[in-house]
Order: sequence, then C-alpha cells, then structure tokens
Amino acid sequence: MLLGDFSSCKMMSFGLMVAVGIYAKLSQEASAVDSLLADPSLILLTVGILMFGITFVGCTGALRDLPVLLKIFAWILLIILILQIVAAVLGFLFSGMVTAKPTPKLADTLLYPKVLLSVSLSQFECCGVHSYKDWSQNIYFECQDSNPSLERCAVPFSCCIQKDQESVLNTMCGYGTQNLRSWKAESLIYIEGCLEKIVGWGQRNLLLVAGLAIGLFFLEVTEAVTALRLFSQVLNCCSNHESQWGTQSLASEPWVLSRG
Repeated sequence: MLLGDFSSCKMMSFGLMVAVGIYAKLSQEASAVDSLLADPSLILLTVGILMFGITFVGCTGALRDLPVLLKIFAWILLIILILQIVAAVLGFLFSGMVTAKPTPKLADTLLYPKVLLSVSLSQFECCGVHSYKDWSQNIYFECQDSNPSLERCAVPFSCCIQKDQESVLNTMCGYGTQNLRSWKAESLIYIEGCLEKIVGWGQRNLLLVAGLAIGLFFLEVTEAVTALRLFSQVLNCCSNHESQWGTQSLASEPWVLSRG
C-alpha cells in the first residue's frame, strides 16, 4: 500500500532524527532549560518525536483501515504544509537577521566541538560563527590566563587545513592559533565563520534547496491525497457492508418470507 510504504519510510527517518537529537543533546553540557526554543538539538529531537507520532498515526490508519486516523493524518499533513509555506516566506523575508544576529544558543552549538555538527561543518571549510576568534567564547579554548586547559587559545582540529601529504590526523594543529594574526593563521586554519559559509552555500545552491523543498512538498501532498482517498474508500466499504448486512438480516425475518 502506497501510504503505508511512505509512512514506514518516514517513521524510520524520523526515528533516526530522534536518535541524532538525543545524541546531540547528551553531548552538550548546557542546562536543558537554557533557551529551549533556540537549541538546535532540542528542535531536532522535538520535530523527530512529533513526526514519528504523526507517521505512526497514518501508518496505523492505512494498515488497519481506520477512517478516523486517516482523516486525522490528512488534516495534520494539511496543517504542516501551511506552516511550511509560512515558514518559507518568513525565512525568505528575514534571512538577513540570521547572519546579522544569530541567537546565543545557536552560537553555542556552532562553538561546541563535541556536537555531531562539528564533523559536517568542517566540510564547509570554516571555523567559529563569524571568525576563528569566536572560539575564545568556549570554556576550553578561551584565551584567559586563568584557563588551565591545554587547549587555551586553540581551535578544534576540524578548523585546520589538512595537507594532502599528511597521512595521520594532527589533532593539535589548532593550538595557539587564536594568538596569531589572521594573515598568518589562514595558512594553518580556516578563518571564515561557518554561519556565513552555510548561508552562502544555500544561496549558491538555491535551485537544489528549492528542488528538495518542492519535492518534499509534493510528497506530502501525495500522502494527504492518498490518505483522503483511502478514507473515502474505507467509508464506502463500511457503508456497503452495512447495507448488505441489513438486507441479509431483513430477508431472514419470517414475516418477510411469509409475505413473499
């Protein structure tokens, strides 16, 4: 069944999203009540749980032929589609505010080396939020004389420029680079901020991002239409079954047979 296959795949995807969100949150040492709405790991975890529940409703309704669950699933998808359109419009209108003034929690996430995102951020060849100097806001890398950490005034190794001839990863390559001038540090580490790099990547690959968004949009529309069609088929099947059962029970009455 088409809807059941879609829902099963989405349940697995959102289950993975929940797992990644839990890992990202457990990797952090910040308080759970600190700017909950701006915490990317909590947003990922919340969205994963909600979407897992929604797809579970759709999958159960499709497999068990329950019209109530199918109708709920279709209405939820419609609401999500509307919210996605509103979010896309608002994101387009206020995209400049993200790079101009990122939320403190988002900055903390980009400056936390143990988060899973650190590995992926290295692919953007960037370091810090706006520059490599931002790592001084991290308790492990801050350039204070009172900081006993061996990583004082350093940056994570994900910021380092990897040489082609290096066969072994040097995890200490970023040590002391915050004390260097930018013209000297750029030969050792990436000095551009990750936030501008990510936004720039999105702008350069606007067609790809738009294509993925449109594909997801049509996939959700297909699921909603399929759920409504299945809902209508289940209702027709139930009504036909009730009418057939009523005819059979009516024909079995003695007074009906005697009149015939």
